[in-house]
Amino acid sequence: MSPHATDRRRVHRSVAAGVPLAVLAALVTAGPAAGASHASPEAAHVTRAATLGDIPLGTFSNALLPGTVADDRGVDLGGIGSDLYPAGRKGEFWTVTDRGPNGQIKVDGTKRRTFPVPGFDPAIVKIRVSGDTVEVLDAMAITTSSGKPVTGLSNQEGRDEAPYTYDARTRLAYDPNGLDTEGIVRAADGTFWLVDEYGPSLVHVSARGKVLTRYVPEGLHLTGTDYPVVESLPSVLLHRKGNRGFEGLAQLPGGDLVMAVQSPLSLPDADAGEASRTTRLLRFSPRKKAVTAEYAYRFDPVGVVDPGEDDTSELKISSVVAVGGDRLLVEERTDKAARLQLVRLERAANILGGPWDDDATTPSLEQLDDPAAAGVPVLAKRLVVDLGTVAGVPGKIEGIARVDRATLALINDNDFGMTDGAGAFDAQGRLVDSEVETTVTYVRLPHAI
Repeated sequence: MSPHATDRRRVHRSVAAGVPLAVLAALVTAGPAAGASHASPEAAHVTRAATLGDIPLGTFSNALLPGTVADDRGVDLGGIGSDLYPAGRKGEFWTVTDRGPNGQIKVDGTKRRTFPVPGFDPAIVKIRVSGDTVEVLDAMAITTSSGKPVTGLSNQEGRDEAPYTYDARTRLAYDPNGLDTEGIVRAADGTFWLVDEYGPSLVHVSARGKVLTRYVPEGLHLTGTDYPVVESLPSVLLHRKGNRGFEGLAQLPGGDLVMAVQSPLSLPDADAGEASRTTRLLRFSPRKKAVTAEYAYRFDPVGVVDPGEDDTSELKISSVVAVGGDRLLVEERTDKAARLQLVRLERAANILGGPWDDDATTPSLEQLDDPAAAGVPVLAKRLVVDLGTVAGVPGKIEGIARVDRATLALINDNDFGMTDGAGAFDAQGRLVDSEVETTVTYVRLPHAI
């Protein structure tokens, strides 16, 4: 019997015995951490790495909301690398899953979006880095006003990808409550703020996971939800690229939030968005419940971020981190490489309400080859670290937290061990695991930020 199967049986026995979810991860040991570097102190280097052990997704989900997952198809808890936020005590962080296991399979020449565990409910997960192991301390399902699961399913037909079963053969129903959560911060009052890719939206959640309000772009017309929806974000966000809505979220010292649009908007069309290197950051005031500023952010050329890559559409922002005052770390990445840039949100750089928020403006912000030369106040930036040059850093880093002024904690998105294509599941419909684990990696920077 494989160690993986043994771990799953140990967790199942623990749940049957009434062991709380908070100790599940402690029952599953991770293998030795790899990649700790002995690099020169003058260079950024990995000082620590810890891995999340195997927790069956059905066990995890049903402990939070009984009966939501009838068959996890052999998938373990993963996907918590969507973001990372300090939880107060040393080594403890808040994380959030994305919409759950999902992939793409081509059927009759067209890619279909699959949801192998459609009953999965996105969750906020509190973890602790202990030695070379990531332990789950607490978890809460994200629920609607009446306590039902929000699910991770697509929201609107005609706007979001149609959801299908694991084999891409059977169509699933859309769910207007569904969230593809990708960023998390915790407010001073104990509530959480999340960002979502579907809307894109900013979501205010209670201290125990209940959606209080979902803020979406004006004109989205999302109906049928079991929680309040407020159209208060700029309507230009309706042009977000499919599966590329908000991904990064930061909380400034005064409480304001900064959301990053993962990729350039498809404005005026998809081709323009695919070729563009200009995306947007938005500042939101929880007190005013409104966007108060918008900034143009310019990616470096894709071959600079990821040497050898020539597809500009691979560029994306996956994390933004507040580092004091109005300064942010912004992660520019592809799936194979990432660089962290330092920016300051200057008042003079605010483009909110100007011509670039009008989708009739020609050329659009996204079409400008040199926005600064066209008079757009693009945010100035300074490279802090190229993670692609740091030995031991995994691919697909989506969450970053500041541990101290010279140390960052990084977490990768392992996609629940899934890959794309018909080979993601075997003939019995069980996951063929990618063996990519969820890992928290500490990186020491050569200079404080």
